[in-house]
Amino acid sequence: MKNIVLFGPPGAGKGTQAVKLVEKYGFNHISTGQVIRNEIQEQTPAGKKVEACIARGEFAPDDLVIEIVKHFMATHQDVEGSIFDGFPRNTYQAEQFDQLMAEWNSEVDLMLSLDVPEDELVERLLLRGKDSGRADDASEEVIRNRIRIYNEQTAVVADYYAAQGKHISIDGVGSVDEIFERLCKAIDTLK
Repeated sequence: MKNIVLFGPPGAGKGTQAVKLVEKYGFNHISTGQVIRNEIQEQTPAGKKVEACIARGEFAPDDLVIEIVKHFMATHQDVEGSIFDGFPRNTYQAEQFDQLMAEWNSEVDLMLSLDVPEDELVERLLLRGKDSGRADDASEEVIRNRIRIYNEQTAVVADYYAAQGKHISIDGVGSVDEIFERLCKAIDTLK
């Protein structure tokens, strides 16, 4: 079983690429952002708890996200592998994730980090906001706050996996297919 963390700032293309990777490799895909948005839409207790954070462009609380991933892993063991999109978001989550994976005699095999300049991210997210209606993609101020939080709190997770020899930086600028080809080349090194 291969476990891949697809990493990068908001708007880097993680969700788009994850769908293509799932199609090609047969992996499971967990997008913590989508799971949390579903919780909000269904107005579950967890969804109500994080709705205000998401609207401000802040991340969901660590323990909630870890619980979502734990539930996902418990119910998806018999697969080729998993793509984790938007998780872990900080070193604490990465440490907890490593412990969780060890409980299933598994580990994160690779972190693929999509690198995209900030202005490109803002442009992509504003365009996505027009199509998706997502409140967190409609305001440049909120988007730049999300990117700032990512740079301050999340980018260090790449260092965590780099120290384990599991981090590969991928150029996230270009066509969807060009970026996909770069990701596949990195994943194929695992075989």
